[in-house]
Amino acid sequence: MPVKLLDTYDLSKYAIILTGATDGIGKEMARILSGFNPKRLILPARNKEKGNNLLEYIKSSNGHANNVEIWEMDLADLQSVKNFANKYINEVGELHMLFNNAGLEARNQIIKTKDNLELQFQVNHLAPFLLTLLLLDTIKKSVSAELPGKIAFTSSAANKYGVIDFDNLNLEKGAYWNHFRAYGNTKLMNVIIAKELGRIVQNDNITTYSFHPGIIQTNIISTTSGFITLFIKVLIKMLGITVEQGATNILYPVLSPESKETGKYYFEGIEQEPNIVANDPEVAKKLWDVSEQILKDHGMI
Repeated sequence: MPVKLLDTYDLSKYAIILTGATDGIGKEMARILSGFNPKRLILPARNKEKGNNLLEYIKSSNGHANNVEIWEMDLADLQSVKNFANKYINEVGELHMLFNNAGLEARNQIIKTKDNLELQFQVNHLAPFLLTLLLLDTIKKSVSAELPGKIAFTSSAANKYGVIDFDNLNLEKGAYWNHFRAYGNTKLMNVIIAKELGRIVQNDNITTYSFHPGIIQTNIISTTSGFITLFIKVLIKMLGITVEQGATNILYPVLSPESKETGKYYFEGIEQEPNIVANDPEVAKKLWDVSEQILKDHGMI
């Protein structure tokens, strides 16, 4: 596809949250967004040292770090997500853009979080869903027709291989490892939630998005080692696009005034149809309700 270039945008009225900013495309998204002079750019980080390194990277890259803040949050800990949201509501109180960008792929093993949930299911789907739910009222109160809201989910082309199995949402039973299918399941959940959320907020001056940014050199599969992982990393290095282009593939549709229709999925910056399951309103409603129930069972909402 032709390379899309970002214009210069004035984000001086926008409070923004971007997850997954310490590595990969998130790091470039943070650098680019900070250069557009946001009112506040909050970057949650699980690792304090990585957070500090990110801040130094932004300072050394464009010098626009005065309105950038590193806050602690761990998506593998639902209470940490809730604590972050409560702090944000109390201390900032306005939000215009939420980029749910963080994600991971765990290969060849089932890893449980402290919430006793499978790691990919929690980090890629349930925790971003929780963060969005907790901050949704704040976004609604902050935005207007003149200052519209944006909620974005970084998905993957792997959504095309995903399935929604309500008897195995937590990705533990049977043929789970097919790990790529399990990852694809969570990326399909991102697309479905973005579409369902878009339907819910269609009259609230908020636009939702989901994205496949491209095959990019990131640390998404760094949780494991071995020959297959090494092979995949070499393949990505050979075929992948730059992290800057991947970041642009997400930011261009969100920031461009041309992108008005809500709930759409973008493949490398171009609108595309996702997995056909994402267009099933019954599946979307059930996934939303079941995810909410899991969060209620964990005392999060």
